[in-house]
Amino acid sequence: MTTAKYKWAATGDVNAFFGLVLDNIAGLVLLVSLMQGVFNFPVEFSLGYMVPGTAIGVLVGDLLFFGLAFWYAKKSGKDNVTAMPLGLDTPSTFGMIFLVLGPAYVDALQTMEPQQAQIHTWHIGMCAMLITGVIKAVLSLFSGFIHRWVPRAGLLGSLAAIALVLIAFNPFSELSTMPIVGFAALALVIVTLIGRQRLPKNIPGALAAVVVATGVYYLLCGVETATGLGLVESTGQSISPQFLPSQWLEALSFQWLEKLPATVPYLGFIVPFAVATVVGGIDCSESAASVGDHYHTPTVIGIEALATLLASFCGGVVQTTPYIGHPAYKAMGGRAAYVLATALFIGGAGLLGYFGFIFMVIPKAAILPILIFIGIEITAQSFHVTPRRHYAAIAVACLPAIAKLAVIVTSDYHRALDPEHFMYETLKTRFFYANVLAGGFIFTSVIWASATAKIIDRRFVAASIYFLCGGIFVLFGVMHSPLPDDQMFLPSQLKSLDVFSRQQFEAVLNFSLAYFFMAVLMLALAKMLPNEKTIDTDEDYEKLGA
Repeated sequence: MTTAKYKWAATGDVNAFFGLVLDNIAGLVLLVSLMQGVFNFPVEFSLGYMVPGTAIGVLVGDLLFFGLAFWYAKKSGKDNVTAMPLGLDTPSTFGMIFLVLGPAYVDALQTMEPQQAQIHTWHIGMCAMLITGVIKAVLSLFSGFIHRWVPRAGLLGSLAAIALVLIAFNPFSELSTMPIVGFAALALVIVTLIGRQRLPKNIPGALAAVVVATGVYYLLCGVETATGLGLVESTGQSISPQFLPSQWLEALSFQWLEKLPATVPYLGFIVPFAVATVVGGIDCSESAASVGDHYHTPTVIGIEALATLLASFCGGVVQTTPYIGHPAYKAMGGRAAYVLATALFIGGAGLLGYFGFIFMVIPKAAILPILIFIGIEITAQSFHVTPRRHYAAIAVACLPAIAKLAVIVTSDYHRALDPEHFMYETLKTRFFYANVLAGGFIFTSVIWASATAKIIDRRFVAASIYFLCGGIFVLFGVMHSPLPDDQMFLPSQLKSLDVFSRQQFEAVLNFSLAYFFMAVLMLALAKMLPNEKTIDTDEDYEKLGA
């Protein structure tokens, strides 16, 4: 066989680079801005301690995928191989901020000085990434088994829920503070990235959205200066970006490993996000194969695991993952140069410190529409690759995420309730059970979506197993934990009045028994309907309604 020389750089790499690099910049902006805006976490600390290590994960992962593209091109003899894109995982970025880093910081402030609380939060984040990397490394060996065992609706339903309810909704609501800027960027994103309309001279849509929105922002700032009419909010970033930040080097002392025990209560969020990226890696490999690039799936997942581990050792707090958009990058004409350029740009942004200048200059409203697109795209892809008959299962998976969103949105109102108000006790009880329902919502989404998919397929014994697992998870607080910040616990602790109030104990008992009862009910149906034909295809399912 004649091996063609690999053409690793092409003009299409320019568009692919801007698409991939802006996704990663959006992730870093998200990390810094939400930690500051929601939890009052200092921007300077994030830029000096968290961002460099997080950027190193992207640097290492994309360099390894760059090398993998060359290896595959040599092995296959192809000259048009497109490297697998890798970047920060957007769903777990939200998860780390709202479910791990933020709560850890708020809790630490109760007993520590602010600087100590910040260091504590950083250490918790690194431990979370270490655990994530280990989980991904182990699961890379069992990727085929995971793909067969859990229905796609169960695996992707939770991602769709996070994508639509958290990733897309939160930025969309935040655009209301600067609608002229934000909606302009969002309109361009919809036209180019969702509508797939090419711009003149093939200008990348994401780049055009950011540039136009940033220009509009500063134009309106000029109007405000000249007329006093306030049409935009100030970026509020009175920071001094540091060149060559060195604070992250403290991670190399490995003192943060002492916080591993303190990370245990957050495993209910850390584990499912790690599993989700493994499943995402499997889907990304399949997606790449659909356009002719047949990468070895365990290798792809192993690379993302290694990148996450190295990021944790260097102070990173957000995991990396392959991106599902490989076919889109190939359609752009991208080869391997775009991945190399992304690795160098994002790595430099963190290690050289120029991300701080980017964060200071570009308004959030110009970046957030890219996150809205990511949320919509993940949701659309989840439906696209799921059998039609399981669409309802994905919808079911969204319900626990909606409960979590409701708790996040109403938590401040709940704290402000007047105990003398005649509705106080009723609202307090409703909020308590909404919080329990939302606890560990990722696992809850997986359990409910998987069980629903199995019920649709008339596999009641399998559905029973999922509900049984749900009942067991409740007893450990993995799902429906009634404790603050969704803390996990051991079943032996349930009898401790120092840990649980009577209402909390009864909530655990009620929810666990509910799942066990559903498991028994599914087994009873399997026994009562022994001759019920299983549903294996969408066509079989559609015949039921004929």
